[in-house]
Amino acid sequence: MKRVWILAVLTAASVTGLGYVHPFGNPRVEPATGTLLKGANLPPEAKAVLVNKCADCHSSETRWPAYARVAPGSWLIERDIIEARKRMNLSRWELFSLEQQQVLLAKISHEAKSGDMPPLQYVALHWGAKLSPADVHTLSMLGKNTGDSEATTAGAGDAARGKLVFDKRCTGCHSMDINGEGPSLSGVYGRKAGSVPGFDYSQGLKNSGLTWNDATLEKWLSGPDSVVPDAKMDFYVPKAGERRDLIAYFKH
Repeated sequence: MKRVWILAVLTAASVTGLGYVHPFGNPRVEPATGTLLKGANLPPEAKAVLVNKCADCHSSETRWPAYARVAPGSWLIERDIIEARKRMNLSRWELFSLEQQQVLLAKISHEAKSGDMPPLQYVALHWGAKLSPADVHTLSMLGKNTGDSEATTAGAGDAARGKLVFDKRCTGCHSMDINGEGPSLSGVYGRKAGSVPGFDYSQGLKNSGLTWNDATLEKWLSGPDSVVPDAKMDFYVPKAGERRDLIAYFKH
């Protein structure tokens, strides 16, 4: 019995000690700023969802539960938080450019609608983080065109400028070569919508009968939902000049 007790004490001490080892990095050293979504021009209900449901991983304001010191589970928790902060840190919102903020809002909207966030393994331990239908609706409206995009004006776009726009605004989801969160865009101009092999398009886009040309790309980039109501893309380009340049790049 004494041996069992000693073994139990040694095991507990080892597990506790290993909780202070950080094989993936130590997110605990990032100081809390005390502010979330500083300067964000968002509806109050959207801010509330992001703060209450997302900030534990996506900010420096993490509330660490007691079991977050128990290895090896603590290592996985720290790894996930480090990755989450890299993708989006609500404590540093004001440091992102307007374009970066728009991309992040579109990704929030997409992941809320798709059910990708919060991850199942997180919800299994934190039932309160599960998004309600009302939460999903609130977040799905982020990044949408609310009617403030510039009207299209005549004139040809510039492919070189379009590549810069693509690199700045689109590469979070798209590549010209491979499928990612969005389909490959190589050869998109002149292609039938919803036809890239291996990508999981919405049924509405697959059945739309669209072919991507100047007119359809202009409408799509101005607001995908106005073209296909169940579109998975949750991002638009508000500046007419940037839309023209992007289309010129896709033609190139």
